[in-house]
Amino acid sequence: MASQNIKEFKEKVEKLYNDEESDFRQKFDAAIRSLTPPTVYPDSDVYKDWRGADGKTLADFFVEWYDWGWKQPISDGLQYIRRFSWISYENAAGLAFVTSESGRDMLADFTQLQGRQMDSKDSEKLVQQWIDELGPKRMADFKEGDWSTLNKFFIRELKPNARKIDYPEDPSVVTAPTDCIINMIVDNLAPDTPLPIKAAVTMSVGRLLDGSEYAERFIGGTAVSCILMPDTYHRYHAPVGGEVVESRDDIGGVYYGIRDFPDLLNKGNVGYGYDYSLFEDFRRGYVIIKTPYLDHNGDPDGEGYVGLVPVGLNSIGSVRFLDPFRRITAGSAPVPVTKGDEIGYFQYGGSLNILLFEEKRFPALQLLLGQRIGVLQEVAHTERHIDRYVRPLPGRITLTA
Repeated sequence: MASQNIKEFKEKVEKLYNDEESDFRQKFDAAIRSLTPPTVYPDSDVYKDWRGADGKTLADFFVEWYDWGWKQPISDGLQYIRRFSWISYENAAGLAFVTSESGRDMLADFTQLQGRQMDSKDSEKLVQQWIDELGPKRMADFKEGDWSTLNKFFIRELKPNARKIDYPEDPSVVTAPTDCIINMIVDNLAPDTPLPIKAAVTMSVGRLLDGSEYAERFIGGTAVSCILMPDTYHRYHAPVGGEVVESRDDIGGVYYGIRDFPDLLNKGNVGYGYDYSLFEDFRRGYVIIKTPYLDHNGDPDGEGYVGLVPVGLNSIGSVRFLDPFRRITAGSAPVPVTKGDEIGYFQYGGSLNILLFEEKRFPALQLLLGQRIGVLQEVAHTERHIDRYVRPLPGRITLTA
């Protein structure tokens, strides 16, 4: 049964731990015993030493985390995720704890409790903090709306033309699905390709798409990661036009369990060379778009498929599609989609979109002269102000024959 408030949640965690026969206590204690401190300690605001922790330590940490929303700067929210992640950082026993049934249920309960916190009327008082943090220049991109809760603000909508869709009439051009950081491309996907190749744990494209018959279409193809951060635009859009032939937004999974999450933000170089193999186990959805191909002369060259896989990471319990795209099966009529059409959104938390392409159709990112490739910024502040990385990406990305 879901906890109704943080006090009830705290009592539940302590009760689980105090049951000496429980799987929860056994796995948590094993995780703590297996901790290996980092060779170089990060700043204290992003590191927590869990050695010697017990059930009370864990419960008190969640209470502090829950209270953060009302008492501390909004930028500190990511820090709590990072502090918690040291339990599983390069720690197989820690991963076993957060992804086990009892650990997963606890984290799902807390995530849902946070979600209700962000949906409550009391959360409206936090909205102005976010507006001030984003600043007038970034806020100018968004429509005024009903921001009576933090989650309503979190899924704020862009003004018309705030993000111009590149080459709207050219079906060979792929556009960024959201404001994101593109930092990983894997070519020549195999059924057991690790993402990226250096990963010790392999990833099945079939598992990522939860057994979809379209998974085999992407064998030999390319995977591209588009990472969002908590304070960025959290609606995602079609990267190509055509017809949605299959979709789901209800694939359940774990809420935490990234083996080396602290390294995801290493020196602000978000996601570079990162191990994406665990993302097949997170809550997610997918959209398969049938799209026309062009040859090098711009003439029709048949049709193929592009996959969009929204993945909810730490603190994400919602991967929500708009009604037309919510559940399209093999027996359903395909749903037309135009490049740039909104597909869905994430509520409060961090997330990413994985794009999947067929073999020999997306060998590299390609830009034209004068198009944006990045932002000059002070690296020391990227962990707090990571938003500078994720302003709109208008660059031309082409599907080549």
